[in-house]
Amino acid sequence: MTTNRIATPKRTREILNKYGFHFKKSLGQNFLIDVNILENIMKQAGIDKHAAAIEVGPGIGALTEQLAIHADKVVAYEIDQRLLPILQETLKDYENVQVMHQDILKADVSSAIHKYFDPGKAVHVVANLPYYITTPILMKLLREKLPVTSITIMIQKEVAERMAAEPNNKSYGSLSIAVQYYTDAEVIMNVPKTVFMPPPNVDSSVLQLTIRGIPPVQVDHEGYFFEVVQACFAQRRKTLRNNLNRHFKGVFEKEKITELLEKAGIDGGRRGESLDMQEFAVLANIFYREIGH
Repeated sequence: MTTNRIATPKRTREILNKYGFHFKKSLGQNFLIDVNILENIMKQAGIDKHAAAIEVGPGIGALTEQLAIHADKVVAYEIDQRLLPILQETLKDYENVQVMHQDILKADVSSAIHKYFDPGKAVHVVANLPYYITTPILMKLLREKLPVTSITIMIQKEVAERMAAEPNNKSYGSLSIAVQYYTDAEVIMNVPKTVFMPPPNVDSSVLQLTIRGIPPVQVDHEGYFFEVVQACFAQRRKTLRNNLNRHFKGVFEKEKITELLEKAGIDGGRRGESLDMQEFAVLANIFYREIGH
């Protein structure tokens, strides 16, 4: 069993040929074929027998297998029905894996955690996420405030950089703020295209997100905070004043927006990428209170 891991080019080809499986571009399927990288991910993600793991998009089970070896219990969500019989075979030696044929975006992950995992186990999300749907999946997991310790995901390098970016960086934007509001984000590994079958068109990175107990800033209303952040980045080259005037047209007069920016102690001539999260929080709270909540 130990010598015949799924995540090798030879074994992956054998499995795909046996089942006549063809990759669906629409599902962003790229299977990992390097065991060393997977073992490194296990180590970085802190997966051991004291941990439970949630996986999204197990494919033919390359990452799932490593999770099954290292973790106490694994719940894996797979949307592609064609992969279910393959997973049944490739994971048959591992009794601690539960494959859910569900769309993760519609799944009740919280219920699954309570149903399948022992209380007291640290829960980690570990996944090789389809690039086309990375952000919606991640934001769902974060907004639901699941009882998870960390999220370690293989995603497009450029997106990983955006999620972990600091202010005054061209990668920094509303996505950076959204992710860092809920987590401490760090790119822990870059991964070449060659370790996937088929190779994707873009480079990949492994992003580790450590869930925060409490957000780093205090906001009156989370939804409104994110709305103000997005408004400030609507057109990156435009000033805060211009972006906010455009977004709040019909809600606030231009003079009022200038006044609110001054009240927040923020120069309206700055651009969104120069503000840190604390400044966005102050700005959003002032706007929110002005609307009369």
